[in-house]
Amino acid sequence: MNNSLVKGTTGKGVESRVYAKITRRLIPFLILCYFFAYLDRVNVGFAKLHMQDALNFSDTVYGLGAGIFFIGYFLFEMPSNLLMQRFGPRFWIARIMVTWAVLSAGMIFITTPTQFYVLRFLLGVAEAGFFPGIVFYLTLWFPSWRSARTLGLFILVTPLSTIIGSPLSGLILKVFEGVDGLHNWQWLFLVEAIPSFLLAFVVLRYLDNDVKSARWLSDAEKQVVIDDLAKDDANRQRASQGKVDSTLRGMLSNGYVWLLALVFFSFNIGYYGINFWLPSIIKSSGVNDDFHIGLLAALPYLFGACFMVWNSRHSDLKQERRWHIAIPATIGCVGLALSAYCSGSTFWMMAWICLAMSGTLALIPTYISLPGALLSGTAAAAGIAFVNSIGNLAGFFGPTVLGWLKDATGRTDTGLYILAGFLLLCAPLILALPARLANPRKVVPEPEQSDAQPDAARHMSR
Repeated sequence: MNNSLVKGTTGKGVESRVYAKITRRLIPFLILCYFFAYLDRVNVGFAKLHMQDALNFSDTVYGLGAGIFFIGYFLFEMPSNLLMQRFGPRFWIARIMVTWAVLSAGMIFITTPTQFYVLRFLLGVAEAGFFPGIVFYLTLWFPSWRSARTLGLFILVTPLSTIIGSPLSGLILKVFEGVDGLHNWQWLFLVEAIPSFLLAFVVLRYLDNDVKSARWLSDAEKQVVIDDLAKDDANRQRASQGKVDSTLRGMLSNGYVWLLALVFFSFNIGYYGINFWLPSIIKSSGVNDDFHIGLLAALPYLFGACFMVWNSRHSDLKQERRWHIAIPATIGCVGLALSAYCSGSTFWMMAWICLAMSGTLALIPTYISLPGALLSGTAAAAGIAFVNSIGNLAGFFGPTVLGWLKDATGRTDTGLYILAGFLLLCAPLILALPARLANPRKVVPEPEQSDAQPDAARHMSR
């Protein structure tokens, strides 16, 4: 072992330094990539403010187009994650980014509902596998007892993309109207697609496929991670009484994987319903300036970001997962229901939306850590994608139902009550997952060894 790594430090201190180094290397760059992925996915909510009138689209057409993204996402997410295992994360992540950037920019050419539906569907196909692929990629670097805080840092990009992206989108709409003969909503799609395309080529040079191929880690640092991941797999087998099946068939026959998928489905119906309709809800409350709508739309995500970081860290501190999901889901439900009740007041509607977003965002990283903690190998890659794809299928129903109800009633409050009910359903569902499987398991009793044995074993493992 590299003596310079361990001299004057405890084993725990060495471990912390290694994971801090990995975090500094990977997380900021992955956040940057996902920032533009998420922006390209949801900027249709801002484009709607002008695109809908320019193309004469009804609310039902918009809701269906916004949601049909998730049908393509659903169909290709698991195959994408399995292909990532075959081709390697570095190449596959770059491939995803190039294709979604081109298709997102292609939105400037739509003139009919059919074209809108087709491009949104293809955008879902292109982006399928990016988020679950990153989640799986992080399981190759971090054991489960560090997963919530790590995912919390990465998924922090979800609110950040809106905190930064909402004012940016509003500014583009305000400044670019009529430039070079294009509408402002066309410029929105074009400008926000360019960074994703350029970053794809950086991915090919910057990312490593796994710990073993990371030249910026010493052999001793790599061994710390390899040992922790091996211990994590042993813990997983022990918690399930040796019944963890790492094959694709084993994943599909695991009832708890289906339970997690149902939890994520219920959550996403509420989350994406808010996400795609928030600019329009703010506008209907009496705010008309595009830039001001962008600023207000960012506010709930600012609160959500703070609670997300706190909840994920507290979950790792307490080594508990279920209640750190159930309680935020309930808070999200209450906030969303009250925002619908107060829809006539911009101030109170925004206050309750802030509470709703605080709850919904707070549970995401803690929840996302669960499939990787339950599964290993091919089953982990497929299971993370499967849960995410089933969950994101709700992204089709949330915006679509809200759009249909808006056309039918002229109001959004009925739809918001329905979305709140689905958020509430997350709580009893996640509590049905046994604590022994949900909670991290760092320590596994190991056979007693002499002082010389561990060093010999480690030498052989190399």
